[in-house]
Amino acid sequence: MSIKAGLVGLGKIARDQHLPAIAKIDGIDLVAVASRNAQGEGVNNYPDLGAMLAGEPDMDAVILCQPPQVRYQAARQAILAGKHVFLEKPPGATVSEVDALIALARANGVTLYASWHSRYAAAVAQAKEWMASRTVERISIQWREDVRHWHPGQPWIWEAGGFGVFDPGINALSILTEIVAEPITLLSAELEVPSNKQAPIGATLAMATASGAPIDTVFDWRQTGPQTWDIAVETSNGKLLLSEGGNTLTLDGEVQLKAPDEEYPTMYRRFVGLVADKAIDADTAPLRLVADAFLCGRHCPTADFED
Repeated sequence: MSIKAGLVGLGKIARDQHLPAIAKIDGIDLVAVASRNAQGEGVNNYPDLGAMLAGEPDMDAVILCQPPQVRYQAARQAILAGKHVFLEKPPGATVSEVDALIALARANGVTLYASWHSRYAAAVAQAKEWMASRTVERISIQWREDVRHWHPGQPWIWEAGGFGVFDPGINALSILTEIVAEPITLLSAELEVPSNKQAPIGATLAMATASGAPIDTVFDWRQTGPQTWDIAVETSNGKLLLSEGGNTLTLDGEVQLKAPDEEYPTMYRRFVGLVADKAIDADTAPLRLVADAFLCGRHCPTADFED
């Protein structure tokens, strides 16, 4: 039987990624949408999650695509209603929220899935396998994009709990914590915060693996033109480059794999499997690094930014 799912928050990411992926995957059907300002086609529509839960008693799962600041209460409500929960990234505004949801899902026997979509980029699994037999000596991350292109008209992303440039930057951290086998520590951070915003537009992080290999990281939301999503790794036996967000793998200067983006369909296949087993997949490692950056990072005020 297919999972009957309801989606909460019909914004840009839901329309661009979630709806096409659900339509493409066997084992899950969208039956309802809850949104204050939009209507889903061919499904039942509700103004909020409470109304959707009341109107769809046979619904199996809830997909949460709202801003992270409100995701915890929605996830808690869905779990207590006995529904499996799919969390768009980041899985919460804080680490403690996600830890609480994991415990609650476990107690209620439902699936909780923190969907780190960049981990499902085409070349990530092969990069992880290649690195497993090598010693990391240095990692450099450049994650630069245009906020006006990717987040038009989304003021929540600049507010406290909205993550700012860490909204895309956490994608890089999700890949990093997937392909590096040992724990990663944040050493220092500088956060560029526009004078008229609450969240950073740029960030520079100094991190290190547990064995001491340095990780230099730059996140920037002001890049126009071609976007940059690169992770370069120097090892004891060769160099690796993950580019195009993890969809292209280059080893020692030679392209080994270049594939189209299939991250969201792959995630939904994963979710279908998790629901079948009533399993939990909610890694907080990328979120902890972001939290550490906000905790110990030096704030560097920068010019006002209007988007």
